[in-house]
Amino acid sequence: MTSRIPGADEFTSRPLPREELLRQISPSLRLHQVEDEQVDALTYEVVRHRLWAITQEMGETLRRMSGSHVVTESNDFNFSICDELGEQVQVGTYNIGLIGSMDLAITWTLRHRGDNPGIAEGDMFLCNDPWIGGGLHQNDAAVLAPIFHDGELFGWTTAIAHQVDLGGPRPGSFSPSAQDVFGEAVPTPPMKVVRGGVLQRDVADAWVRRSRLPHLVGLDLRAKIAANKNAVDQVLRLITKYGADEVKVVMRRMMDDAEHRLRAKLSGLPDGTWSAVGYQEQSGTGDRNLHAIHVAMTKQDDRLVFDFRGTAGQTGIINCPYPGLRAGIVFTMLPLLAGDIPWAAGGLMRCFEIITDEDTITNASFPAAVGKGPFGPAWGAGNLVAEVLARMLDAEPDHRADVQSICNGTTDLCVVSGVDVRGGGSKRFVSPVFDVMAGGYGAQVHHDGVDTGGRLIIPSARAPDVEMTEYLYPLVALWRREQTDSGGPGRQRGGMSGSVCYVQHPDQSGRMSLVVSGNGKAANQNVGLAGGYPGNSQLDLVVRGISSPQATALPTDLGELGGEVEVLPCEGESDLGPGDALYLHWQAGGGYGDPLLRPADSVGEDVRQARVSAEAARDVYGVVVEDGEVDPTATEDARAALRRRRATDAGLTGSALKVISPADLTGARRLDDNLAVLDTEVVCVQCGTSIGPVEGGAFVDALARRETAPTEAGPHIWHDPAEYVDQEIVFRQLLCPGCLTAVSSRVVPVGHPLPRDEYRTRT
Repeated sequence: MTSRIPGADEFTSRPLPREELLRQISPSLRLHQVEDEQVDALTYEVVRHRLWAITQEMGETLRRMSGSHVVTESNDFNFSICDELGEQVQVGTYNIGLIGSMDLAITWTLRHRGDNPGIAEGDMFLCNDPWIGGGLHQNDAAVLAPIFHDGELFGWTTAIAHQVDLGGPRPGSFSPSAQDVFGEAVPTPPMKVVRGGVLQRDVADAWVRRSRLPHLVGLDLRAKIAANKNAVDQVLRLITKYGADEVKVVMRRMMDDAEHRLRAKLSGLPDGTWSAVGYQEQSGTGDRNLHAIHVAMTKQDDRLVFDFRGTAGQTGIINCPYPGLRAGIVFTMLPLLAGDIPWAAGGLMRCFEIITDEDTITNASFPAAVGKGPFGPAWGAGNLVAEVLARMLDAEPDHRADVQSICNGTTDLCVVSGVDVRGGGSKRFVSPVFDVMAGGYGAQVHHDGVDTGGRLIIPSARAPDVEMTEYLYPLVALWRREQTDSGGPGRQRGGMSGSVCYVQHPDQSGRMSLVVSGNGKAANQNVGLAGGYPGNSQLDLVVRGISSPQATALPTDLGELGGEVEVLPCEGESDLGPGDALYLHWQAGGGYGDPLLRPADSVGEDVRQARVSAEAARDVYGVVVEDGEVDPTATEDARAALRRRRATDAGLTGSALKVISPADLTGARRLDDNLAVLDTEVVCVQCGTSIGPVEGGAFVDALARRETAPTEAGPHIWHDPAEYVDQEIVFRQLLCPGCLTAVSSRVVPVGHPLPRDEYRTRT
């Protein structure tokens, strides 16, 4: 007997043309396929809605059976129904990133498991390999279930959820110091965990043996198996009622309709290329660098091409393989570009193409460390995709209502672990702090962002009940609240984020371990648009030696805690003792438009509702609020002073400032809130100043440029980026040279490219 040792390339998954995929599937595996056929409208709607209902029931099954608060409290899971080749017909509205590569995991299974061990009725496959697509990092574990009818493979169902711990050197399976994947949890390619309807105990035992919390991992495994079993049974009942061919025709049409509707929307948008650059901070413990992600999105007719060439090489733990990059695009596109289209993801994903270099942080090669893949480079790439999509939509009047600034730019990961000794017990616990799910949404052209609305990429995200957290883990919350001044300032304000402060339970003893990972602490990822400011800097602290909280007078602010502040790094480890407090302040949404253009009455209402402090109202918005009321005269003076300050910082001292007055732009083509193209010149919408030629983005060089300390963007920006990175960080504004209206406002490293390429090929 001979055996073949697979190479690393065989454990990677990429989309394949249908014909090529069919050639690679074992001929012994009979596929159910139909030619193009018609289905009457009533049957189509009934079957389509039934498939949607089946996926929703998968979610309920998973939540009811899981014992993990990741699933039951925070909805960090998802599921799908797919055709015989893995194209996703219906997906859930939970963590969209988790289904962004499920089809790739299925096609890999079809190519590599058809003969040995075989794919048969009643089987299910378990996978957590980020290169294959069964999750975006190893903590995401999927169960894939084939659906057979009359001996033919009809389709698939999938269920996937984040697992609290799957082994590795650190509790929670996240290791900031990992040098490669061998310093993290083990990735597992698809293996048969259910055979002929029977759970394979040896495989299940091997799976849970790797975890510090085997009971939770084992229960989640069975919950995913049950969700799939329930869905498979219901699809087969649907087939019994309507016929396999009829159901498959509906599935095909669902994907075709989604594709056609998205292509129709794209056809109505302007052709061109839009580009953006973002950063990942610290690649791991001890690193103090910024690592750039580049994207150039080209829209031509009814298709998008995302080009990530020029992105930084793979390094540390901030890497994701190709499936993660693809998921980053999907979890941004679905809510922003396909919010009014049924999420038959297989059809929607036909509308874009990806170009990317190998061995980069967004297309990492084995054996790179990929623990931060989903909430590092995948999410970072998604932010940039959201940015370029917004610019494309902003240039089309009929779609400006769909424009949204960047929502909370990433998650704030903090894993608390230790031994719970309450009540005289001794039980190991591992708990990611999921309060951070309550992120702020980005501002829109006509609306403020939603305060603590959740996650764009997890439409059904929830922050857990604080009392449930305190019940499950030996922690006590001093506060969890929306944080004043966190939302990005703008003509429309970004949605607020929140903060939480935990201390150990009084009955607890010993020290708890902390593993932290965050981004947007130095160079903000939650950027604003059209001159809108970024949302708050992410901030994680441990306050050592705090004053003992009193039952009758709990501290309500960091200043009341006493003690000494330890600023936690972007990537690192720490601990939490009995006399310490853990403070997390996660990210809000970016603003839209210049904050000096926000109606003064709206700012006054923000102050009254504690969304904005009176100091920030004066210093950022130029609105003076005293005793809850706006002072019109003082506000006019304050706004004039802020414009003069911009002029001084930009080297325009002595220049006469134009009055803000809507310009006559008859025949102009609008680019965003502040800029329009009249003939071949870019003009300011706010004052009518002709800035410069649009061709090649040449007008950008004529904009006034201001670079100041990051805190000039507001009190929500961390004052000392040198705490995290060595590069100099500045608040850069590009301004109309006539009226000093902000066109672009970003907290970026010195040397961040000017946005000339954003306008180079727009037509």
